[in-house]
Amino acid sequence: MQHLKIFVELTRLNKPIGFMLLFWPCSWGLAYAFLYNQNLNLFIYYLILFFLGSVLMRSAGCIVNDIVDKDFDKKISRTKTRPIPSGKITVKHSLIYVLTLCLFAFLILLQFNLFTILLGMGSMLLAFSYPFMKRITYWPQLFLGVTFNWGIIMAWSAINHDITTEIIILYASAIFWTLGYDTIYGAQDMYEDEIIGLKSTSLKFKKNIKLFVSCSYITNFLLILYLFRDNLGMNVFSIILLFFILSLVYQLFKFEKNKPIVCLKMFKLNNFSGLLLFLGILSINL
Repeated sequence: MQHLKIFVELTRLNKPIGFMLLFWPCSWGLAYAFLYNQNLNLFIYYLILFFLGSVLMRSAGCIVNDIVDKDFDKKISRTKTRPIPSGKITVKHSLIYVLTLCLFAFLILLQFNLFTILLGMGSMLLAFSYPFMKRITYWPQLFLGVTFNWGIIMAWSAINHDITTEIIILYASAIFWTLGYDTIYGAQDMYEDEIIGLKSTSLKFKKNIKLFVSCSYITNFLLILYLFRDNLGMNVFSIILLFFILSLVYQLFKFEKNKPIVCLKMFKLNNFSGLLLFLGILSINL
């Protein structure tokens, strides 16, 4: 039982917001592809596969992140009790978990076409490079956006076997969404990160953090508005899209960089935002 508890803490399975934020972009890509390919059985099957893949890859990514950051995590109050920096589990044992999780994720990846498999292999390189970004650039959140939303393109290609301008626009919108919410998340550790030398957009824009997050969310919304311009009107999609926008606006009004608990709550609200956009895109078929 103790080993299971450590594994859950290590993989953050007790904090589903992480893998849900990885899954929602996948669901957006699938829902958008479903507008063109009305194969309901395939849509549901792929939705399940992408969910499982999101859980597995997010879990593996968390472990790799903790291995890379173990010395830094010991110095930050929020992370010093994690299994690796606290000594509850060794790096060697943690790597065994990583390899096992990646193996299961690869078995899921093999269920797709060759093009999607290649895209998936590329995403693994991005995922395992991310932990090093906060050491070399103030834009690790941008790199996270590129990585975390790769599932949009994979989901589309899994059904349609190609990449289009439209799916790139949806992908770009998601990158700005991540850039906004992860800057809010990064505000929790902003001052401790600065002391130990880690970088983030939260630190880069600490004097104008709300303005930066606002610009990120506005860009996200404008790209979505452009992509779905022909679907706007007196319909269910527009109503759900309005609630999606309001969920982002609410975050902007509520979060304060000096209130870590509030930042975490606003960050977690993006789970609801992701669900709203997924339901919105699906509703276009109604």
